[in-house]
Amino acid sequence: MKAETKGRGSSRAARGLFVATILTGSFLLFLVQPMVARMALPRLGGAPNVWNSAMLVYQALLLAGYAYAHLLGRLSLPKQAFVHLGVLVLAGLTLPVGLVDLAQPRGLPEALWVPVLLGLSIGPVFFAVSAQAPLMQRWFAADPAAGAPWALYAASNLGSFAGLLAYPLVAEPMLTLRSQSLAWSLGFGVLVLLVGVAAASRRGLPPLSQAQEAQEPAPRIDGRTTVRWLALAAVPSGLMLSTTTHLTTDIFAMPLLWVIPLGLYLLSFVVAFADRRGPALAISRIAPVVVLFAGSYAMLSNGSGTLWIAGGACLMLFCIAVSLHKRLYDLRPGPAQLTRFYLVMSAGGALGGLFTALVAPLVFDWAWEHPLLVLAAAMLMPLEPLLRWRSGEGIEPGMARVALVLLLAFAAFLGWQLDQFALRPEEGLAAVLLTVFLVGTGVMVMAWRWAFVAVLALAMVAQGGIWTIRATLGGERTRSYFGIYTVRDTADGTLRTLAHGTTLHGEQSLEPGRARDALTYYGPTSGVALALAAAPHLEGPGARVGVVGLGTGSLACRAAPGQHWTFFEIDPVILRFSTEGRFTFLRDCTPQAKVVLGDARLELSHMPARAFDVLVIDAFSSDAIPVHLLTTEALQVYARALTPRGLLLLHISNRYINLAPVVGTNAAVSGMAAMSRLDHPTDTDHYTPSRWIALSRDGGVLKALDRMSADTPWAPLDERAARSWTDDHASILPFVRWDRMTGQP
Repeated sequence: MKAETKGRGSSRAARGLFVATILTGSFLLFLVQPMVARMALPRLGGAPNVWNSAMLVYQALLLAGYAYAHLLGRLSLPKQAFVHLGVLVLAGLTLPVGLVDLAQPRGLPEALWVPVLLGLSIGPVFFAVSAQAPLMQRWFAADPAAGAPWALYAASNLGSFAGLLAYPLVAEPMLTLRSQSLAWSLGFGVLVLLVGVAAASRRGLPPLSQAQEAQEPAPRIDGRTTVRWLALAAVPSGLMLSTTTHLTTDIFAMPLLWVIPLGLYLLSFVVAFADRRGPALAISRIAPVVVLFAGSYAMLSNGSGTLWIAGGACLMLFCIAVSLHKRLYDLRPGPAQLTRFYLVMSAGGALGGLFTALVAPLVFDWAWEHPLLVLAAAMLMPLEPLLRWRSGEGIEPGMARVALVLLLAFAAFLGWQLDQFALRPEEGLAAVLLTVFLVGTGVMVMAWRWAFVAVLALAMVAQGGIWTIRATLGGERTRSYFGIYTVRDTADGTLRTLAHGTTLHGEQSLEPGRARDALTYYGPTSGVALALAAAPHLEGPGARVGVVGLGTGSLACRAAPGQHWTFFEIDPVILRFSTEGRFTFLRDCTPQAKVVLGDARLELSHMPARAFDVLVIDAFSSDAIPVHLLTTEALQVYARALTPRGLLLLHISNRYINLAPVVGTNAAVSGMAAMSRLDHPTDTDHYTPSRWIALSRDGGVLKALDRMSADTPWAPLDERAARSWTDDHASILPFVRWDRMTGQP
């Protein structure tokens, strides 16, 4: 009895050791990804191939780590421990984490150079740490008395979830990048120590005991099973990314929103792979109903979404991920095939990510991958009929007639609904009734998968999808790696708008004689309009003006005769809107202007000093200015590009982030005077409230600007952040307007 008790205690201790090792490795893995991204931002800029290449590097290294763990499992445990500890020590020689000092070879395109740079910078440690989860489970399963290893994968994703939250909530706000790198290196040392102890706890055991091999011979994994594993892993991975894109583009653009879908995706593994099967089973049972409710809005693209719809999309993602991952768990092989199982899962996750992040932006004009993945999930998820209609292997004739009548009624109702209300989305009651009817119909046909998927697809079309389809057929949208842009004329034909997701990026009047009016954020009482009107007096008649961010080109019509204008734009799609005639500001007002394509901060750093008298920073990604354009190092780049009396204008209008304290502190640190102009125009049909900050190294320039704007005065920028933003330390968290995000007054 004592020996048995001791054995159970030893197994519990070993389980705790392996859980701690897996948690630590996964925690470090999800800390290092955003950390390296922050390090690369100022050096590489925001070009799309940078981020796509970074994603490919991470996916490739993760796959390589899982393949390495799978191959290593063929060796005896002592050899596995020796090799893996050696790999960890060699990887540790590259610490602390940082970008290697590698210049881009002449003639080598960025699409190849960036993966090489990131691979050399993070590759060794990422590869070594990514192998932790499957390898530690393999070692744990080597002792039959230890129990099933699958719950350790839940622990792995719990560690990943903790790392995901720790970076934006703790590491980024509290630590500089240098301190983050040193802390991560210390954590890596702890991980190596834990791996060593875990290896020592398995001395004398083969990869799997002979008894276990005899009792549970490893069956051959056929191709059909492998394809199922791939699909069940790929759909939740792709849906996690598509949910982020759909929410931030079309529903509810807010800061840090990307954390929620990724966190829910990781938590789904915790539920699906847990030893206690009750929660996974319960969520899997209700998942089809949740998909019917929330999935009906998967094609919504008119920016009319609410926080409730955003919450529903997140709930749907979690239920789908739990349901599919539970089915994946149910199809798991024996422990002898553990590493192969995780290798295929990793490949499936990579395929889903590649489809959403790389293929979809090239193929689709909108986030069509989102409804497609929701439909794919409906085809794969377990469907347990809530209403028992089947009798044996057939269907009772009476129930079949009822089903037919309901489906015909649904078709008739849907046709009437689209005809009556599709052009009037404000009919909220009709939308609610339609949702209830669709869900009821979907529940009744849940016994037939094809019918369930068909009802879901029709629900998507009825609940906003008709608008999305019309926009695609009408050629209103264009998609690039930077976002989804919609160019649309108002119903009365008097106005053309450009929107990036839910964020308005500019308008042009189509009324006769008003095509040159600068509208929205650039009205006559806006800060930028006042400053540009004063530029001939402040900087001379031949002022050189630089504008970062083209948009519709509205600012071009604020140009004065004799001035020399240069625009900086990162997205070629935006430039095409002006050059192909959708917006004519650039052609009509500054036809001789130079347009520089590329990341503005990098391009400005390569230009001669004192190249501009006025520099306007009007670059936005959806609703926010990219962080690397607001640091003190960025201000130094702008100051270098300006003359000593040069005028810098920053556009910081934002629904959810108050950037004024950041600019105020950075200006003070950089030795620049600053004034603020918060504009609330009276003509809200054509102009939008905006906030602009004027900065200059010469305070007299700002005083003169204020005197010239006597009727629309500027205010001193007195707001200050606790510390300045730098390339080494910047966090938006302290500046989020939580009251606006939650809808509180």
